[in-house]
Amino acid sequence: MEKCQRDSIATIEKDHKTIRNKPFLSRLYADFYEEIRFAMPAEVQGPVVEVGAGAGFLKNHLPPLISGDVLPSRFIDVCFDARSLPFRENSLKGIVMLNVFHHIPSAGVFLADAQRCLQRGGVVVMIEPWITAWSLLIYKLFHHENVDISQRGWEFESTGPLSGANQALPWIFFQRDRVLFEHTFSNLRIETIRLHTPLRYLASGGLSHQATAPMSWYAPLVRMENRARPLRGVFSMFATIILKRTE
Repeated sequence: MEKCQRDSIATIEKDHKTIRNKPFLSRLYADFYEEIRFAMPAEVQGPVVEVGAGAGFLKNHLPPLISGDVLPSRFIDVCFDARSLPFRENSLKGIVMLNVFHHIPSAGVFLADAQRCLQRGGVVVMIEPWITAWSLLIYKLFHHENVDISQRGWEFESTGPLSGANQALPWIFFQRDRVLFEHTFSNLRIETIRLHTPLRYLASGGLSHQATAPMSWYAPLVRMENRARPLRGVFSMFATIILKRTE
């Protein structure tokens, strides 16, 4: 699919069907969504906003949720750009996203606005691609999105909201440039970076490949991933990243 075609509501409709027609992928999304739900702070009250909701179904796991995206599809509540959040200062309990941060060409602008909108104790929770020896090989060989660990700075030239990406961006922000991040966003504390899922997304075929593993493989792969936890620093494809708003 050409990039100009990919940046469309038709792609969101296609992804919606793909997720629901691939039980293995749908189960993986459900597990990711449960991890996001579990990360919500019980001591903070207020709305939770999903950025880049697209064709997902997080609202089934985290009601009531305000689902938003930059493309005005039928699956969202509010259309907005992540770099200009339409919410009041100190108003949100949480901002959540799945595979979205690495598509934001000015992610620093997003984080500054997230810092503005969150209440004290509120969180940004994201599940994103992460760079390890294993994932770098897989992303370079089998994934259509760009991965550039040598990117200078935090901005990249985007081709569009869905086609534009750098899968290394979360790793760049929260690993390579962690000291700079902590200095720049002094009110967003890194609470968690948990590396995981070296096999299941690959087995699912993701959104780009029709082939998928049968559901009978799901539980055995979970067990294999759990046994491989001591190797997660070199053998993971994703990270759950939790940022907490402080004073």
